Amino acid sequence: MLQSSALIPLAAAGGGAASLLSVDATLLWATLVIFALFAAVLGRFAWGPLLKIVDEREKQIRDQLESAERAAAEARELLAKHQELLKNAGRERDEILARAMKDADALRAELVAKARAEGELAIARAREQIQRESEQAIGQLRGQVADLAIAAASRIVQSSLTEDAQRRLVDEYIHELPRVQ
Repeated sequence: MLQSSALIPLAAAGGGAASLLSVDATLLWATLVIFALFAAVLGRFAWGPLLKIVDEREKQIRDQLESAERAAAEARELLAKHQELLKNAGRERDEILARAMKDADALRAELVAKARAEGELAIARAREQIQRESEQAIGQLRGQVADLAIAAASRIVQSSLTEDAQRRLVDEYIHELPRVQ
């Protein structure tokens, strides 16, 4: 009851027959005009700059996203290039190692062949030297045998043959001996 008694003085102060649920046309039109003016002022001075700021921010975010996508694409390209370079470097390393092994094998084969050739040459020289020394020794031995034979024959036949005749006989005898090879 207290509440309804408080509303009555308010209704009476409003000028008589007006109630809380009644609509005053002047107030309605004034509210609409003020709202329209307020909306126009806001649209002219507030909404335009606000929308411009929002559009700029949206454009900035879009640019940053595009930049990030470009950077990601560049990073992927760089990664692919890096991986390709690594593959190429691995292939080059393998090729270099293969060439080095091939060169080492060729050098080893060349050194072995050279050593064999030098060995065979040394053996041939040694054989020739042995042959010469052997022929020289045989010649010396023949000379000594001839001297011994002459000395022996000269004792036997000292009176009948001369020394030159004796030497001729011994030389003929030595030539008839079998040759040692």
